[in-house]
Amino acid sequence: MISKEIPVVIGVGDVKNRATGIEDAKEPAQLMVEAIQAAVGDCGVRDLDKLKREIDSIDVVRTWTWPYEDLPGLLADRLGAKPKHKRYTEHGGNQPAKLLDGAARRISRGESRVAVITGGEALASLSAFAAAKELPPPGWTKPSETVDSVFKPTELDLGDNLGAIHGIGAPIHVYPLYENAFRAHRSQTIKENHAESANLYAEFSKIAASHPYAWNYGKPHSAEEIGTVSNKNRMISFPYPLLMNAFNTVNLAACLILTSASYAETLGVPKEKLIYPLGGAGTSDHAHFWHYPAYHYSPAISASLDAGLDVSGCTEADIDIFDFYSCFPIVPKFACWHLDLPITCPGRRRDKPISLLGGLTSFGGAGNNYSMHALTEMVRRLRNGEGRRGLVLANGGLLTYQYAVVLGREARADRGYPAGNPLEGRKVEGGPDLDLGAEGEAVVETYTVDFKRDGSPLRGYIVGRLKSNGKRFLANHGDENTLRQMASGAGEIVGLSGRVRQDSERQGRALFTFDSGSRL
Repeated sequence: MISKEIPVVIGVGDVKNRATGIEDAKEPAQLMVEAIQAAVGDCGVRDLDKLKREIDSIDVVRTWTWPYEDLPGLLADRLGAKPKHKRYTEHGGNQPAKLLDGAARRISRGESRVAVITGGEALASLSAFAAAKELPPPGWTKPSETVDSVFKPTELDLGDNLGAIHGIGAPIHVYPLYENAFRAHRSQTIKENHAESANLYAEFSKIAASHPYAWNYGKPHSAEEIGTVSNKNRMISFPYPLLMNAFNTVNLAACLILTSASYAETLGVPKEKLIYPLGGAGTSDHAHFWHYPAYHYSPAISASLDAGLDVSGCTEADIDIFDFYSCFPIVPKFACWHLDLPITCPGRRRDKPISLLGGLTSFGGAGNNYSMHALTEMVRRLRNGEGRRGLVLANGGLLTYQYAVVLGREARADRGYPAGNPLEGRKVEGGPDLDLGAEGEAVVETYTVDFKRDGSPLRGYIVGRLKSNGKRFLANHGDENTLRQMASGAGEIVGLSGRVRQDSERQGRALFTFDSGSRL
């Protein structure tokens, strides 16, 4: 179906409130209003008030910081706009890219004239209020529910599922499972893998240090600092120390404004401001990691990248600039591996950027909204002539939700925006059968270890397979020797043999111990 209109991005805006004291705090809604105002000003039109009145669509990425009754409506009131379309998303770092694709599609169909997508966090300020025991903060919008504590990603309610029984389910626990499996799949040593991650994040840290909206602007970390475990860079969950984990305590917001090419001309937007969404695609994998088909790749990342390129009329070779979501090193590694791009600059020379911001550790996590900043930066880079096309991959959940969008300096040759997400309704790839009462000889499929603040190992997590039937199980370490071996980093754990048994003290919990012959 040929689209009626050609969608274009005409304005972008970013806001950083670096002050963390309560006297300078701003709630997320205020940061978003400022980001929208900045984006309006970026459009290059004379009548800014008219442009704001023309806003008929407001999409907002759900904020971690604060529970709002109607955040899109609140923003509309503060802008003096009366949108006919308002949406407040579910949680997920994939949402900024998904919203851009959706807004472009509505504009192409003539369903929207001027669309705003925005999001923001004020977790740094909220943390300051919590420390001062001032919750809710005075002057902030009345919360839609009781605010008992600051949001903490490491203190999620895991529910009562298989992961919760074994104490695993937070991102800091699950992403390492993929890193360890990916390392073993490539036959890397632990030392080689750790150096690769440290070099990758040092490269990202250098990018963030030169980006004015980055939380760590002007403060690069070297590969040695990132890779060396110390009191300031303690191990969180093996193999990731602190400086390989997302940092969420930031005050950041961003916004994009879209319209049609024809209305941009009516508004008087300079042609050099126009950047064209070319298409997007996204999908998800199973909600529970223990049902994934394997841990050395992400089906959703691969599918979203391939479909996002295809629906945009591009191949990987046509993309000049990438930004891969990077809450942990494994996400950009999976994307690079799938597209056959070098993971780090040492070794094969990389001639295309894979991060425009510097990742969620150095730029700042920005909750679900990190990729909104990647999109605003992509627009700036394309406007500056640093490439013809760029791709942003946005990730959410536990490597669960993915969305890839492509932007370009020129409109699609067919002048039509894709009619829908080509991955809508995709069947999720399933994993092996589970044995919830696993007993007997087994082998480690992947693993990680959670560490205490003093650096000592707390708990081991094993995803394994029974040798008797190939069924998968989830287990904790079964004795101290097994825990120490898993935490030592002395050698590869994936593929080692042992025995799994059921915990006599907690129903549904399995315990794993290594065979004597499997000692490193």
